[in-house]
Amino acid sequence: MVARAFVAAALALFVAIQVVRDAAVRAVSRTAPPSAERIWPDHPDVQVSRGMIEIAAAARDGRPVGPSVFEAIYGASVAAPLLAEPFLVRGVQAQLAGDGSLAEQAFLEARRRDGRSLPSHYFLADHYLRQRDAAKGLREVAILSRLVPDGLSKLSPYVAQYAADPDNARQLRTLFRIEPELEASSLSVLATDARNADLVLSLVTPERRNAKNGWAPLLIGSLIQDRQYARARRIWAELSGIGPDADQLIYDPQFVRPNEPPPFNWTLNSSTVGLTERQRGGGLHVIYYGQESGLLASQLLTLSAGTYRLTTRAPGASNAELLQWTLICAPTNTPIASIALDRAIRSGWRFTVPAECAAQRLELGGTPSDSPQPADLTLQGLGLDREQAHD
Repeated sequence: MVARAFVAAALALFVAIQVVRDAAVRAVSRTAPPSAERIWPDHPDVQVSRGMIEIAAAARDGRPVGPSVFEAIYGASVAAPLLAEPFLVRGVQAQLAGDGSLAEQAFLEARRRDGRSLPSHYFLADHYLRQRDAAKGLREVAILSRLVPDGLSKLSPYVAQYAADPDNARQLRTLFRIEPELEASSLSVLATDARNADLVLSLVTPERRNAKNGWAPLLIGSLIQDRQYARARRIWAELSGIGPDADQLIYDPQFVRPNEPPPFNWTLNSSTVGLTERQRGGGLHVIYYGQESGLLASQLLTLSAGTYRLTTRAPGASNAELLQWTLICAPTNTPIASIALDRAIRSGWRFTVPAECAAQRLELGGTPSDSPQPADLTLQGLGLDREQAHD
């Protein structure tokens, strides 16, 4: 009985050692093959890893892979039929030989054996896209985006490149409906280039066609950077769902529309300079601390060349002379005109936009006096009108 117990314990220990060693090999073989070889040199994972390293080295050096390498990998697959790598190798061989059907079968077998195998999904995606089977190819791309660490950011440039072909738009829209995160990241990549504006707008799914999606400010910013100001404002208005108000010379002059984003709506700053915030029911509360110069509010305009008059309503304003309106020519970032806020409140502000200035920034800023003091006021509304030219 004692002898039997000893044998049973020894067998259990042997099995435990084998299990631990197998787990160690599997954990190390793909990251440190030499260490794995020392643990168990004949393990199938070690043989496959050794073969894959040799194939990679041969590809790097531009030399053929010896038959013995493939034989070792395929031999390992007999001992470990659930390994995916031998089928990946066979699929690549078939691709190089021009046998697409066999390549697909091999990659599918690799995926069946290891559903989280990145190479099997990658090669299948590549195969399907080469075969113009976008539906299957993009499904594999979507799976990859979830499996790869930071997969969305890594794969999105390739999806964006695929999107550059107009023939692929329909398939991508289908994919984006079920993969909103991939849509957002792919459109964000495309939106960084103003030349992709039409493409981005054609790809975005209807339910995510609004100015608050992450790609929208990127696209509008790209168009502004490319000095396509009028087009940027049209797209901003469309994505924001703005109706007749889109044609106003200045947007939200009563400070009652907080939902539409900058830059064609107000950008309100809160900092060491001061703070600005819309009031419930309308109006803009402005507190200038009076300690340093800086910007408090701004909006990008697209006024055509001509003379305009801005009126400002701010009853009971205190120390309004510490604040000023400034109009900046956006393409050159140079001032066009400026006026102290107290004068603008009393008599209005007349300024002229030159012909070469396609867009302008209207800025409200503060400048401290010799004896620093704060300003506290509420802008209740603005009016901006173009003056008629006189002969």
